[in-house]
Amino acid sequence: MTEFISVVTAVHAPGAGHLPDAYKSLLEQDLPEGWEWRWVVQEDGVTDAVAPYVPDDPRVSFAQGRAGSAGVARTLALSRATGRFVKILDSDDVLTPGVLARDLRALAGNPDIGWAASRALDLLPDGSTVGFDDPPEGPIERGAVLEHWKAHGFRSPVHPATLFVRRELLLALGGWMALPASEDTGLLMALDAVSGGWFTAEAGLLYRKWPGQATSQPEHTAESEWNARMAVVEARARSLAALDGWRFGAA
Repeated sequence: MTEFISVVTAVHAPGAGHLPDAYKSLLEQDLPEGWEWRWVVQEDGVTDAVAPYVPDDPRVSFAQGRAGSAGVARTLALSRATGRFVKILDSDDVLTPGVLARDLRALAGNPDIGWAASRALDLLPDGSTVGFDDPPEGPIERGAVLEHWKAHGFRSPVHPATLFVRRELLLALGGWMALPASEDTGLLMALDAVSGGWFTAEAGLLYRKWPGQATSQPEHTAESEWNARMAVVEARARSLAALDGWRFGAA
């Protein structure tokens, strides 16, 4: 019996031209026998600009919805996700070879761990990459990501764009936060509040830097909105952590 990994991608019109590179990185994945990926692409908006870049492949589904945010689009895409696991792939990013197999191995071999992340490298316009300090490979204790994020000026030790998540847990948490940005950070903190994770030190994602890239950095938004986003992300995570019995597995 074949099992599936749903790769969820939100895309807006300005970034649609990067979809072929994301698709190529999916084609380069080598999964264990009995596993396949399905690519669930959701446009954040309703335009004619995205569909021409969506590959004609039976493993790929595409839908549109009224513009809201990347988080809204990803959560809508969950209606078409199947299988036990969901992998996040932003439309302008690129998976490295073997990352789906590494993510799968991390969670399939650790039934009490709800999510996995891997090293991300910034992909610059000239094709070069830049890395950053990362935690050591291995398990991440529940709550450790939130405390690091809070202590280091809202900088997470792992990149939320690399998340690989058990679908049942993602659905239980309501998908991505209803925020104009930082919705992926909100999801990561919620996951961290209820479950331990796993970090893979081998690079799993090339995080494209380009002029049209959406960003949640404070210099690109009003300080009051930034502070509000950070406050609600933290409050939600701490509330989840405090709920009696709200834990995934034995974490």
